[in-house]
Amino acid sequence: MTISISTVHVLVDDPDAAVSFYRDTLGLTVQNEVAREGFRWIVLSTPNQPEIQIVLSQPQAGRSKEDGEAIAALLAKGELGGINFAADDLDATFEKAAAAPGVEVLQEPLSQPWGVRDAALRDPAGNTVRIQQA
Repeated sequence: MTISISTVHVLVDDPDAAVSFYRDTLGLTVQNEVAREGFRWIVLSTPNQPEIQIVLSQPQAGRSKEDGEAIAALLAKGELGGINFAADDLDATFEKAAAAPGVEVLQEPLSQPWGVRDAALRDPAGNTVRIQQA
């Protein structure tokens, strides 16, 4: 039996800002986009792992109004899970990401005691994005 990661979901409040960050800043490729009932789902992947999909969606998409509002409140506080990437040039990737509109730097590139060198920031929606040196 084999198992692998196929899809990771990232909630965003502004799909256009999210696409700008993940596509234009980090270099991901848009694979698909679906609009339904006033919401959008955008599927992206990295050039090196096209089989792993990153799905950007809005908190209210496919949920009750109450659940969507509760999730949106958590997103606004930066309390939802994050996403981790590896880059062949952490410093250059971090500099580009840190300069993107709506991004908040949490940690500049740093060698961690557990052996990785990484950086952390919040994407325009407030999700934590960690980038480590590949």
